[in-house]
Amino acid sequence: MTDALEIRGFRLYPQWLDRSAQDMLVATLREILRQAPLYRPVTPRGQEMSVRMSAAGRFGWVTDRRGYRYEPRHPAGMDWPPIPQQVLEIWEAVTDGARAPECCLINWYGEGARMGLHQDRDEADFSCPVVSVSLGDDGLFRMGNTERGGKTESVWLRSGDVVVMGGEARLRHHGVDRIRFGSSTLLPQGGRINLTLRVVT
Repeated sequence: MTDALEIRGFRLYPQWLDRSAQDMLVATLREILRQAPLYRPVTPRGQEMSVRMSAAGRFGWVTDRRGYRYEPRHPAGMDWPPIPQQVLEIWEAVTDGARAPECCLINWYGEGARMGLHQDRDEADFSCPVVSVSLGDDGLFRMGNTERGGKTESVWLRSGDVVVMGGEARLRHHGVDRIRFGSSTLLPQGGRINLTLRVVT
């Protein structure tokens, strides 16, 4: 276990996963994405997001013209695959006995993709943390405030890093301003995968 860095209540565990564990997890994710392929989500305003998404678990987080919400099935109609055991073990190790996650959102960032500052507010129980796992290219992670605006801080997340958003950080705005495309050799075609584990109900 690596020592955690704390920034604005966000707990960052650098290099939680070594390279062999990252390779193993990517192979598992490839199988999940064969069952529930990545798709390009659309915001309620009709704008295409720059990331592509899928999920594992009881629920997947989706967005379309009907709004932001959790759904028990992929937009193409199939059930989401189960959350991999390797991912559940990360959750158990960093969350101090929190309820098991019901959603593992899978975001894929290609060259030029980003994620604007946002809060994770579609869950029923804010006492449960959100856990983020980074794989592949470096991502510039920005951490803000519970209210919009004000000063922010940023840190480069690297492949194998884990971030826990709980307590005071649970409802802080956060996002990914850009990725350093080609900075990692984990994914042969480049890009970044971010797993976000959430308790939904």
